[in-house]
Amino acid sequence: MKILAVSDEESSYIWDHFNRSAFEGVELIISCGDLHHDYLEFLVTMLPVPLFYVPGNHDKRFITDPPGGCTNIDGRVETYKGLRLCGLGGCKSLNPHAAYEYSDPVMDKRAQKLRRAVSRAGGLDILVTHAPAEGLGDGTDTFHKGFSAFRRILEDFRPKIHFFGHQHKRYGRSEAPGEYCGVRLVNACGYRIEILP
Repeated sequence: MKILAVSDEESSYIWDHFNRSAFEGVELIISCGDLHHDYLEFLVTMLPVPLFYVPGNHDKRFITDPPGGCTNIDGRVETYKGLRLCGLGGCKSLNPHAAYEYSDPVMDKRAQKLRRAVSRAGGLDILVTHAPAEGLGDGTDTFHKGFSAFRRILEDFRPKIHFFGHQHKRYGRSEAPGEYCGVRLVNACGYRIEILP
């Protein structure tokens, strides 16, 4: 399956100079968060395929006004063409009152609930998060460190691929290791096209 993954930075190549032939064969769009509401709606208008997303830390608008034609998988498992996808949005923060900002203990609880849903679904093929997993392409400050709960999901369920964002290329540590415990790791900042066998 050919997947278009997007996150954090709207691509002028896509938004301003859209060329449908460049995305021929794309069957699924994944958004890892922090993208403009209208950009996501543009994508599903130009490419008539499902778009699954998790909210980033800047997506507070989505609470009351989610992007049309898109499916939020934050804390949920969805199946598309036999692939089981799940997601966890938000980033690490010490502010307990900010939307889509979580401490480690809170994300641990969210991940535990999702793990039960993944077990009921019989496993996981695609993990979608906004923040990276701890130590796998994350940053050094609290706000950009990854979550250990995501590492445990990768270790226990071994999905085919983990899409994440939050780490912009200009931050310097934007590229995750190619894989971890057999899971392909993809920083979707801007856009990436990935093929799943």
